[in-house]
Amino acid sequence: MEEASPILVRLRENLGHRYSIERELGRGGMATVFLARDLKHDREVAIKVLHPELSASIGADRFEREIKLAAKLQHPNILGLYDSGVADGLLYYVMPFVKGEALRDRLDREGMLPIEDAVSIALQVASALGHAHEHGIVHRDIKPENILLAGDHILVADFGIARAATEADQQKLTQTGMAVGTPVYMAPEQSTGDAVGSTADLYSLGCMLYEMLTGEAPFTGPNAMAIMAKHLMEQVPSVRVTRQAVPESIEQAIFITLNKQPIDRPQTAKQFAELLGMSLGSTGMMRTMRASMTMRDSMTMRGSRMGMLAMSDEHRPPPVPRWKKPVAWAGGGAAVAAAAALIFAMTGNPKPQVLDPDANRVAVLYFEDASRDSSLRSVADGITEELIRALDGISSLQVISRGGVEPYRGSTLEVDTIARALRAGYVVQGDLEPAGDAVRVNVRLADRLGNVVKRGNVPVSRDSLLGAQGAVAALVADLIRQELGGDVQLQRRRSATASNQAWLAVQQAAKFQRDAMARRGAGDAEGMNGAFLAADSVLAIAEQLDRRWVEPVTRRAVLAYQRSRLGGAGARPEVIRPWVESAIAHADRALALDAEDPDALEVRGNARYWGVLTNLSVNEATRMTDLRAAQADLELATRLNPRQAGAYSTLSHMYYQLPDKTADNVLAAAIRALEADEFQANVVLVRARLFFAAFDLGRFDAAEQYCNELERRYSGDSRAIRCRLYLQSIPSIDSVDVTRAWRLADSLTAASPGDTIMLLTGHMWTAAAIARASDKSPDGSSRRQILADSARAVARRAIGDATVEAPRGLAYYGAYVSSILGDRDEAIRRLETYIAVDPSNRATALRNDPTWMFRRYEEDPRFRQAVSIVR
Repeated sequence: MEEASPILVRLRENLGHRYSIERELGRGGMATVFLARDLKHDREVAIKVLHPELSASIGADRFEREIKLAAKLQHPNILGLYDSGVADGLLYYVMPFVKGEALRDRLDREGMLPIEDAVSIALQVASALGHAHEHGIVHRDIKPENILLAGDHILVADFGIARAATEADQQKLTQTGMAVGTPVYMAPEQSTGDAVGSTADLYSLGCMLYEMLTGEAPFTGPNAMAIMAKHLMEQVPSVRVTRQAVPESIEQAIFITLNKQPIDRPQTAKQFAELLGMSLGSTGMMRTMRASMTMRDSMTMRGSRMGMLAMSDEHRPPPVPRWKKPVAWAGGGAAVAAAAALIFAMTGNPKPQVLDPDANRVAVLYFEDASRDSSLRSVADGITEELIRALDGISSLQVISRGGVEPYRGSTLEVDTIARALRAGYVVQGDLEPAGDAVRVNVRLADRLGNVVKRGNVPVSRDSLLGAQGAVAALVADLIRQELGGDVQLQRRRSATASNQAWLAVQQAAKFQRDAMARRGAGDAEGMNGAFLAADSVLAIAEQLDRRWVEPVTRRAVLAYQRSRLGGAGARPEVIRPWVESAIAHADRALALDAEDPDALEVRGNARYWGVLTNLSVNEATRMTDLRAAQADLELATRLNPRQAGAYSTLSHMYYQLPDKTADNVLAAAIRALEADEFQANVVLVRARLFFAAFDLGRFDAAEQYCNELERRYSGDSRAIRCRLYLQSIPSIDSVDVTRAWRLADSLTAASPGDTIMLLTGHMWTAAAIARASDKSPDGSSRRQILADSARAVARRAIGDATVEAPRGLAYYGAYVSSILGDRDEAIRRLETYIAVDPSNRATALRNDPTWMFRRYEEDPRFRQAVSIVR
């Protein structure tokens, strides 16, 4: 006979007159559960006993108070409480014994659940949570172990216990490794000890729904710290990559619920249910969900068959999912992006270790303004940015760009947290502290664990704050040299000023410029224009204060170029033209002062290219002249400064416009842009160009890797969807999932609402996937012919005309579809349509490199005639 545990013995001795305690049912992180019989009422019950160390931390009074609150909850999906108390120092409570199993048992057995079961369970849990939240009670430990299944009905257990544990001595709990909650399902704010509200329960529910649908929690790891770090730092993996049958609306509901910031999640259980397209409290929830799923699946398959078999004149995408519509809790992208960079550092535990740290990778955090009136803010920013620029010139260091550290401006995060997020071996911090008539700049060099290894300070007169930038750069270089050894030599700046007032004016202008963009984000057009005007006016003053200093002039060019971009490519030419011309004029004046200023060359090249893209050129001849001039500016900027990331980024787009440049040039420029600055503002565009260039070159293994990276970093972005859709039609693909291609096309439409070109592009590449499926089918099979006919019909409907799409890129894609199908004449006819829009450049580009798509036609007389056209 198995020996009874010490806790079981103590319970029998102290509660034997009320309960016949039979055996242990199981144990978890906080408690052990025993099966017993209530002697008075002759019923089976479950007695849950908190672990002794947790009981000691909570105390009987706090435990009883929280249990009484939880006992007041009366809801069909909440497991009730019969009794509670203290037995020989052990805190316990008594619940009904549910003859069924925990959700954990079912997940362990089945892996993933049917979609309708998973959503029904989530909705019932949400209903229970909604009731508890209305009564001011947050569960704090929602997980499969606490969800009991009784047929189609579920019960949520353990309300009130996690709250009692939370209110206990948090530091003691942390030091003993007893963090409240379960890391796999724990909201980011819960892991860092911040205030926990109802949205933390919904976050845990989102994690649980993710696991029910995919068979695995969204974040896993070797230990609690690693898991909680992922919750804080990493993007939620796609549900549909693992399980394509999950509707996108459900996936997006999970993404929203798992936002890093509580304010960006649904705020109530009712809102969570609405994200799923359901409501709380309805009867027959499982049947309703099954009927809804059956109807949705039927509609999806019907749409796929209509496209594949060409049974209708058009393929209609499904309605925009509910999550795409504006909702009150839809999060701010900036907040989510900043939160995604966080990482867990629990007080009292060893600090997280960085794998393969790069000691020469240095992050300079924005210096703090320690003055009482914040009068040194712009000066602190200016010194920080000058220091980043100065250290970036040291060949032995890899310095994180301004874009990388800007999200941490004013952050209260620990240094080791930021270092790990940026993969930095060392972090430079500083502050500006008033000291009478002077200012003391304090500098600290910390290692990746947050330990300050070197420190120093630079006193500077308020009348010569300009001098602080060079002195601080020299001090920091010396501190790094002391720590790392080797050659750490600052390079002399090409252009500088001796005017303290001019330098201060430039820093003030930068502040106005940041304010302008903040006001734009808030929808304050008048405030934005006023701040832009103030920035330009202050830069004009700086220019007057030092007429030989190039930086104020270059910044005025950047400011004008930035304003030319505010309306996007769709703005009227008469709105864009004045700002483009102003940017070019300022850049010309800057280059008259310093013909080799890479920043001035970059902004002039960008402005010229933007003018080409927005059709400011008066005719084709001037368009090509402007394009070549922009190319010359940008390429010279990169030669003068091999780390001119913005110039490389623009070139990675421009090379597609030049007949003598190939996808190899695009790929090389995009790679150099990322090498120069992995945190640049348009990094998603650059990463997308890596994929499209590799795809155009027929380097499909590399393209697959770039696409995987896009999907991992920017799930739901139209570029991530397009790359996966494009890969459905490559020659080397083993088998084609036509249904998936249609779903990707529908996702592309949903990601670009109202964009007809994107809709047609999705359909055209689906036609390519159908054509490739035909190509993979056995010769002579009826399926092969059906697929081929379907591909032709879909491509014909998607090709549009010049009124729909003037550049006729869809004709080019349509030619590829015809090429797969072996329709040579149709393929060349569509290429002729594409070439006719810009005969000289397009014919030249195809003649020089027909790409893997059309290389089979190189010797075809009609193709050779088409690409030899020069008008």
